[in-house]
Amino acid sequence: MTSSHRRASIVLLAVVLACFALPSAGTAQAPRRLSPPQVAALRALLEGRYDEVDAMADKLDTRDPNVAAIKAQAAIARGRYAPAEALLRPVVARAPSSEAALQFGLLMKMLGRSDAAAILQRVAVLAETSDNPSELARAARALRALDKFHESEAAYRDADSAAPNDPAINTAWGELFLEKYAYGDALKSFQIALQVDPKWAPALLGSAQALEDENPPQATALAKRALEINPSSVETQIFLAQQAADADHHDEARAGLARALAVNPSSLDAHALLAALAYVEDKAPDFDAEVAKTLAIAPSYGEVYRAAGELAAHKYRFDEAVALTRRALAIRPNDSRALADLGLELLRTGDEAGARVALEASFKLDPFHKPTLNLLTMMDGLDKFVTVRDGDLIVRMHKDEAPVLQEYAVPLAHKALSTFAARYEFQPKGPILIEIFPKHDDFAVRTMGLPGMTGALGVCFGRVVTMDSPKARPPGEFQWEATLWHELAHVITLQMSNQRIPRWLTEGISEYEEKRVRPEWGREMDIAFAGMLNRGEAIKLRDLNAAFQNPKLISIAYFQGSLIVEHIVNTYGDAALRRLIRSYGQGLDTDAALKATLNTDFAGMQADFDRFLDRQFGALRKAVTVPAGAELPKTPLPELRILAAANPGSYPVQAVLGRALRKAGQIDEAVQAFERAAKLVPIATGPDSPHAQLAEIAIERKDRPRAIVELTALVAADFNNVEAARELAGLLRQEKVTDAARLGPVYQRIAAIDPFDADAHATLGRLAMQRDDAESATREFRAVVSLAPVDRALALTDLAESYYKGGRRAEAKKQVLAALEVAPTYERAQDLLLKIVGGDR
Repeated sequence: MTSSHRRASIVLLAVVLACFALPSAGTAQAPRRLSPPQVAALRALLEGRYDEVDAMADKLDTRDPNVAAIKAQAAIARGRYAPAEALLRPVVARAPSSEAALQFGLLMKMLGRSDAAAILQRVAVLAETSDNPSELARAARALRALDKFHESEAAYRDADSAAPNDPAINTAWGELFLEKYAYGDALKSFQIALQVDPKWAPALLGSAQALEDENPPQATALAKRALEINPSSVETQIFLAQQAADADHHDEARAGLARALAVNPSSLDAHALLAALAYVEDKAPDFDAEVAKTLAIAPSYGEVYRAAGELAAHKYRFDEAVALTRRALAIRPNDSRALADLGLELLRTGDEAGARVALEASFKLDPFHKPTLNLLTMMDGLDKFVTVRDGDLIVRMHKDEAPVLQEYAVPLAHKALSTFAARYEFQPKGPILIEIFPKHDDFAVRTMGLPGMTGALGVCFGRVVTMDSPKARPPGEFQWEATLWHELAHVITLQMSNQRIPRWLTEGISEYEEKRVRPEWGREMDIAFAGMLNRGEAIKLRDLNAAFQNPKLISIAYFQGSLIVEHIVNTYGDAALRRLIRSYGQGLDTDAALKATLNTDFAGMQADFDRFLDRQFGALRKAVTVPAGAELPKTPLPELRILAAANPGSYPVQAVLGRALRKAGQIDEAVQAFERAAKLVPIATGPDSPHAQLAEIAIERKDRPRAIVELTALVAADFNNVEAARELAGLLRQEKVTDAARLGPVYQRIAAIDPFDADAHATLGRLAMQRDDAESATREFRAVVSLAPVDRALALTDLAESYYKGGRRAEAKKQVLAALEVAPTYERAQDLLLKIVGGDR
């Protein structure tokens, strides 16, 4: 699960520039221009040089609303809220639509004062009465604080038209979009600002906030650039602390928060994040103390509980997240953001009715919040799904897919849960809800409220599993059965650890369990990982958990997680793995858990793990080694021959040679090169793999037996290659192969990858009938009937015969009569009906 976007509660200091009176060729009613000393003070404010701001402002007239606003902002940035209020209040009485009034209104809103809305409304009037860009931007910021999205967006648009590409205006506009999760529009605004001024720190931070879910490392890099420009930015320090907290680097997060609090000891967001860290570390007294500090500053700041709930959710502690978010709502019942969070967390616990109530309440308050609208729209579609209840299992599927999927998903889910319950000696709490979506974006919205998550296939929340259906992606792009098996392993490990297991371990176990049940499910990364080992790019154990936050490393993190689990099982045994999982539920961190259950730590385990990798991948690493200095794709054929002769054990050299020889029309030699490559790395997959190339050559030569051999080898290694499996099935039919032992596995593979392939199900049904397995045949023929076959009479008769063979005469009679309604003269159906009726007498 990825994180949702978070923002600090106060306005970005740099954005205030957009709201000050700027030099312009205005009318007689144009606002006063900033004087050079005021501009200098404002620049110091934006760069975090607050002591200099004080010194400059003391030399100016603080009765001037612009000067008062600058001086007050410097005070607010350092948590001096009462002096700022005292400075601003008399100025606002004289200038109710000034920059001072905006800052006063924002301060009052942050502190939860009842007069905030009235103050901000007087500033917002400028949107209707002014054509000055700075005043329009000021009005837009006030309208944003009043939760008037459309009016605020229109005012920013007018301000931008009056002062095109102004970095401050575009940054403020981007912040508005960011607040509503319109990340694309937000990034566009921030990029415009950065094109004008690449060092505009607020736009760098805004870009980081927009990218934090999609690309956390890039977001962190952008925020660090912003911090180099303004080291006093509390907001940036808090953002980086949040990123560290998500990566389980809690000490790093606390260090960042300490730096933030050194600037602003009264930062509500910093105290809230400290409280959240204390909560997820089960330090109740520290949590209560930070909450008390926060509420002493702003008694209506329910965000302190909402932020703790959000971090608890990031740690997969969803029931606790619900409870914490309810505490936030007890302080501020009409907090649309907290209501939206509550709805999402309730969905993750399986309480869909409660989720709808919370989401509808949030939408009523804020109809422009994208996740809320997305979730409600998704739930409207979900209401039309077919629901299958079978014991402690609830499976929901799209009505068009349910007739087929329920035949396979429900038994597979039961098998997975019973297998894991026995292996891990743990019975999970139910009911277990599984929802399977034919549209990937619906799955993504169900998971996190927004479309996207392009690399994700499934998610487990503990009692709830959501995933793509086989139709969500092209056949062969992923293995839905492996995904379901993977996610249901999470049900065990999450619940068994009281939702506290680190991601490296829970993902590693799920990946390992895939390989345990079907080794071919886990082979996709072997060759790539061997190459990474050769380049020294394997992830160190200490960094493994953080690697799940990096889009460039996440795939290898999953794979390497499975290897460390395999190493733990091989070295310490299954019982030790069970103890390790349970230890997290006792509140131990990874170092303490490893010491208590395995008597080691990551540092001690690293050397043993490296030796395990050498044993596991030594031969493959040698085979995939590219000779030093070789540039294989560019090497001419004559040189390739020499290189191959000198490196007979190099798979890349032999494979490239084979492709070059085939391209040159030297097929016999190409075959020999591919055969050598296939022996070196028999698990190679893809269209350029040796077995795929040899199969193509055999087909071109009309050598069906050889093509069958090569495709059989390819399919054995490349589980998701449905096209190869279908091609193999076609060749077997052409060779008139009837042996169930040869045909069965091929069609089982096709049906596993694409359960909506009617021909595969029909063939499997007939093979089951040949071995007198009426129950399996019935399941396959039911799938065929539900897939609207071209010859419906044939499909119905097949189903009727399977029922008849299984002794289910009533069902057989019903289906054969349905076949005769479609084709009244169909002799096979007529004969079967006579047999059924004769047996009934």
